[in-house]
Amino acid sequence: MLCVLTHDAKFDVPLLELALKPPVAYVGAMGSHRTHLERNERLREVGVTELEVARLRSPIGLDLGARTPEETALSITAEIVAVRRGGPGASLRGAHTPIHHDGTRGPMGRIGEVA
Repeated sequence: MLCVLTHDAKFDVPLLELALKPPVAYVGAMGSHRTHLERNERLREVGVTELEVARLRSPIGLDLGARTPEETALSITAEIVAVRRGGPGASLRGAHTPIHHDGTRGPMGRIGEVA
């Protein structure tokens, strides 16, 4: 797992160029949508393949409406957990799918069991 939070292409691009080569489970970079597009173009210019660029998660985090640094950190952590566990990162409200994806018992019993 690697998260780049510098907002500076002179640091981001060389680091991401290296990070996207091995099969790292999560590579993310902070920045706006415009920064993301510009960063991707710079990565291509230094020889990063389309497949490698596609692995980059940017802008980083889930859309929680975060405003503070703490909320931003939470949105990034939530995305990392979703990627690690295979969750979609969607709201559980109204969902008709199991909450626990790994077969463990939750507070209500087995997956899909109604208390």
